[in-house]
Amino acid sequence: MKLYEFAPTRSIRVRWTLQELEVPFEAITVNLVAGEHRKPEFLALNPAGKVPVLVDGDLVLTESIAIAVYLGEKYPEKGLMPTDPAARAQVMRWLLFTTTELEHPLWRIAKHRVIYPEDKRLPADIELARDEFTEMAQVLDRHMVDREFVVGEGVTVADFVLGYTLDWAQMGGLLDGLPRLEGYMERMYDRPRAPMRIKEAFAGLQR
Repeated sequence: MKLYEFAPTRSIRVRWTLQELEVPFEAITVNLVAGEHRKPEFLALNPAGKVPVLVDGDLVLTESIAIAVYLGEKYPEKGLMPTDPAARAQVMRWLLFTTTELEHPLWRIAKHRVIYPEDKRLPADIELARDEFTEMAQVLDRHMVDREFVVGEGVTVADFVLGYTLDWAQMGGLLDGLPRLEGYMERMYDRPRAPMRIKEAFAGLQR
């Protein structure tokens, strides 16, 4: 099994899942800064030119959430993806919530702060995105009352995806005033097989 990754990106979600599963894999760095994601050999794996990519035998899979779900279902004995339909549906619910309601505004903020050329950045959209994130984070905060995990009584892939996303939000100061979510995120990263934090991954690139 091979994981094509770049440390600070959503590759972290897949690495986290693999480490929790304790399955062997080969890590292959795709240096986005150096443009390695635009090379023909990588585009043959993912025409979108993005990481992560998982190669498992003849299977080539992109999109971090799809990969995490696949890995959880491949190793059902580990319990990271429930087999009960109702519980599985709840995991999918929170995976989709994380992607659409939390991650989407985080991406908008990042694009208008640093990714887009300066002449295309819209400061007003940053404020709108911050408000949208906060509103949905409060929905999650209420859901997490008296909960250790986002679904059920044990950790699932939804926790790894959500933990990473909240770490991203914390870097932008968006978890201020939401100590329950901060505490949940810290507990996830305190797990013995958790990956490095986003800030650590960025720091590693600068060495």
